[in-house]
Amino acid sequence: MRTIGQHRDEVAALLAPALAQRGAETVAIDTLADGVGAGRGHRVLAAAVTAPVPLPVFDNSQMDGFAVRAAESGRSVRVVDPIPAGAVPVPLAPGTAAPIMTGARIPDGADAVVPVEETAPGAFPAALALAELTVPDGTTTGTFVRTVGSDVRRGAELAPAGAPVTPALLGTLAAAGIDVVDVVRPVRVLVVSTGSELADGRVGRGGAGGGGAGAMIRDANGVALRAALAEVAAAARTVRLTDDVDAFLPALEDAVGEWADLVLTTGGISAGAYEVVRQTLEPLGLAVTPVAMQPGGPQALGRLPLAGRRVPVVAFPGNPVSALVSFEVFLRPVLAAVVGAPDRAAQEFPAAESATSPIAKHQVRRGMVVDDRVHFVGGPSSHLLGHLAAATHLVHVPVGTDTVEPGDPLTVWSLR
Repeated sequence: MRTIGQHRDEVAALLAPALAQRGAETVAIDTLADGVGAGRGHRVLAAAVTAPVPLPVFDNSQMDGFAVRAAESGRSVRVVDPIPAGAVPVPLAPGTAAPIMTGARIPDGADAVVPVEETAPGAFPAALALAELTVPDGTTTGTFVRTVGSDVRRGAELAPAGAPVTPALLGTLAAAGIDVVDVVRPVRVLVVSTGSELADGRVGRGGAGGGGAGAMIRDANGVALRAALAEVAAAARTVRLTDDVDAFLPALEDAVGEWADLVLTTGGISAGAYEVVRQTLEPLGLAVTPVAMQPGGPQALGRLPLAGRRVPVVAFPGNPVSALVSFEVFLRPVLAAVVGAPDRAAQEFPAAESATSPIAKHQVRRGMVVDDRVHFVGGPSSHLLGHLAAATHLVHVPVGTDTVEPGDPLTVWSLR
């Protein structure tokens, strides 16, 4: 069996060409802003962006106060009409001061701002009633003035190619008047759930619906993996295929088309009699490579001829916990790295209780960290999806460990 590290490296090497060859797409910054903070917000620039204007675009006031001439420091000057933000002011005549609000344009002739707090009233609107203002001694040119280009010079690089699209970058683009930007398009993943037992029905609010009766089960993997892929900014489509060997490949190629960068299958790679992925794709070059991990031992991968081109295929087991754990261990780290999404935070805490593990396998259990101690949630079985939903952490029990005792250190990955 392969180790987890060996298989993760193989997945990364398999995907590297496809991830590097993605093209660009032009997206409105408003659309990008809708996704920041969610998985789809992890995007990177396809090309460097330069500033078409300086920032600020004009000298403006850093404070609510009075626009003055620094050369008139220590003198009493007459107060003229105020300058609200957004107004184009008239030039400031010698011997005058104009009330000015934060962000308002500095009038020609003025070169400093006296904060309103330094006046007798101390605040607006009361200070608007002042007829005269004494410019404080020591007022110098540029005092409380945001000068043109002090943040960004015209033509300066706002961000290089490959930079993550962050809230601050989007704000900078908006301030510079940039409405659209070229970003690397998302990784496009076709998620294939296999099994003739999968039902098409949906359950309504009351719990009634098609599927789930008799020997049929509903597809958990498709929706769960689509959501997991969204967390790392990947675009996903889902398809369910039966165990019909003759129909499988034509249906798969039709779904792949020219769209998919990666095919991710679940199920059909174990040692049963109806392992459609293995039976159909192994002759095309799919390498079935069991990994010393529980759950998620059956694994397979390869770059296969599909829809007239070579497409990377990563195959996970069909049990839902096995599929999600496999995604977390093998695929999520690779996809997160290419878009700058955060990886799972790993910490070490003592076990709160005992557990057993197959000594030759790396066991991934579900758990919670309470009072800085690791509590297991449910057992190790790969069908316990509800327990995974309730867990906050993945708990790693390494190869070579057959028993965990209270107090033993365990590495955990935070899922939330």
